[in-house]
Amino acid sequence: MSVPIPKELHRIQEPERECSYLPDELASLEYRWYLALEPAELEELLSRGWRRFGAYIFRPACRLCKKCVPIRVDIENFQPSKTQRKIIRKNQHITVSLHKATLTQDHIQLYNEWHVDMTERSGWRLQQTNPEDYEEGFLSGNFDSGYELRYFAGDKLVGVGLVDLLPNSMSSAYFYHAPDWRPLGPGTFSLLMEIEFARQQGLQYLYLGYWIEGCSSMNYKNRFEPNEVLPDRPTDQQSPLWTRPDLS
Repeated sequence: MSVPIPKELHRIQEPERECSYLPDELASLEYRWYLALEPAELEELLSRGWRRFGAYIFRPACRLCKKCVPIRVDIENFQPSKTQRKIIRKNQHITVSLHKATLTQDHIQLYNEWHVDMTERSGWRLQQTNPEDYEEGFLSGNFDSGYELRYFAGDKLVGVGLVDLLPNSMSSAYFYHAPDWRPLGPGTFSLLMEIEFARQQGLQYLYLGYWIEGCSSMNYKNRFEPNEVLPDRPTDQQSPLWTRPDLS
C-alpha cells in the first residue's frame, strides 16, 4: 500500500551538461531537498526512480535520453551465478556487519585512499574528504533509513557500503573500499552481501540505482538476476510500472 509523498523544501533542475556516462548525450538531474523523510516515504520515491544522496533526492531529467534506467533485484528469487559464487568464496575472510551510518577517522582515511586509487586508475578528478564534507555529503538530513555495511579483513576496515533500509526494500547508495582489496572483486561482493542482508530482513527488493546498457561502469547491474527495470519517470501521483528488462 502506497503512502503520500510529502512536499519537498526545494526543487530544481540543473542546466544541461555533457553526460558523465555517455559523452555523446546531454544530461540533466532534477533535485528535491528534504530535511527528513520517513523510510516508507523514501521508498515511495525510490519506486518512482528517485535516489537519495544525503538530504538530496534526485533522478535524471534529460530531455533527449532515457538510457539511465532504474533497476532493482528480486531478492526472494535471486540466485548467484557461478562467477558470483566464486567471488563469495574468494572473500570468505571478510566479515560484514550492519550498523547505523556514522563517521570515524577510519572512514575518512579509507574514502581518501579509494579516491586516490580511482583517480590514478580511471582518471577521476582527485577528491579528498574531511569530516565536515563527509557529514554533509553522506549523513546530512534526518533519515532513519540510513545504514552502512562495514567490511573488515581481520581488524582492518576495508570497505563501507552506505544503504537505506526501508520497509520492503534496501537501497544501495554508495560503496568505497581499500585499493588492495580490488583483485578479489569487492564491488560485486558488496552487492551480494547487500542482497543477503536484505534477504535476512525479509525484504522484497534491492534498489541498485541506474543501469546504463551502453556504459561499461554501469551495465554490470543487470547481472544480478532476476531483476526489474522502470522505463518511465512516473509522477508522485502515478503508479510505477516495473518490468523485466528486454535484453534481446
